[in-house]
Amino acid sequence: MKIKSIETFTDEFICFTRVTTEDGSQGWGQVAPYYADITAQVIQRQVAPYVLGMDAYDIDSIVDIVRDREHKFPGSYLRRAMGGIDTALWDLRGKCEDKPVCSMIGGSPGAFRAYASSMKRDITPNDEAERLKRLRDEKGFDAFKFRIGAEVGRNIDEWPGRTEQIIPTMRKAMGDDVALLVDANSCYSPDRAIEVGGILQDHGISHFEEPCPYWEFEQTKEVTEALDIDVTGGEQDCMMANWKKMISDGVVNIIQPDICYLGGINRTLRVAKMAEEAGIPVTPHCANLSMVTLFTMHLLRAIPNVGKYLEFSIEGLDYYPWQDKIFVNDPYEISDGKATVTDAPGWGVDINPEWLSKSTYQISELDT
Repeated sequence: MKIKSIETFTDEFICFTRVTTEDGSQGWGQVAPYYADITAQVIQRQVAPYVLGMDAYDIDSIVDIVRDREHKFPGSYLRRAMGGIDTALWDLRGKCEDKPVCSMIGGSPGAFRAYASSMKRDITPNDEAERLKRLRDEKGFDAFKFRIGAEVGRNIDEWPGRTEQIIPTMRKAMGDDVALLVDANSCYSPDRAIEVGGILQDHGISHFEEPCPYWEFEQTKEVTEALDIDVTGGEQDCMMANWKKMISDGVVNIIQPDICYLGGINRTLRVAKMAEEAGIPVTPHCANLSMVTLFTMHLLRAIPNVGKYLEFSIEGLDYYPWQDKIFVNDPYEISDGKATVTDAPGWGVDINPEWLSKSTYQISELDT
């Protein structure tokens, strides 16, 4: 089935992609959020010219051809654009074969444990504890992630003393039976990260995410080797060479690829396979309720070296206003702290036509 057209529907924050083959089969995908309108231009100018006319089922070749033809542009935008095509093609294939994506990559539909992931730093420790307790009671979450330090903060906290306060506050509020995770978002130097890591260990925190600037692998490895808790990272990385080094050098205990940042399901499966061979679990990054969390749900139902949790953002329209009414059906119901992949074909979700009608639209078509 040759690819006949590639369409992008975008605003500043989010871009959905639709791929159509010559026989009329279609699939929906998505690029990574933020500056999505720029990524849409990359799709039309640097991806579509190579992909049109290719076999819609040959996704591995498609992403490699784009990478090779645009080798002078190895960075994030091209990988984000590739992910928009990859994910649409998986949806198309699922609909053609009447199977969910997870079943086509070695898994099956079903439920998966989620951790409630807070994105906020401008919240007091007590207020954060109270809202997470409400979610525990309402949704049944038994794992939570909160933020420490300041984002790429050069050892500076969001405000003085917040980190030292929120760690014991969260443990006391949630009790010993709840798993607690933290994300430092590249805040610390190794010595400060190790110091904070000691506090985390003392309070039974099990997951220390991105303690040092994510591009400084040696700094992160120093922290990993100094602590007994799991140090995690990798969400920003989109180059295979970086993944090979991160995994072979044991930079982190758990890897966290983002399917949309990395370039789609196929490339993420390659990284997951490398990690499997090294005995490293995969707990992907998916920090919003666009399609990326749905992609991740399917992945986690399929890979053998799956981590303990699905990241599940708890932020609503006050934080992510662009999440409003983007789907016809809600794929993100949480029951007993778990999200569920259904047996619906492809990704099992429909994009809201009303949202599409308000977006900026562009199409590339095969010249027959």
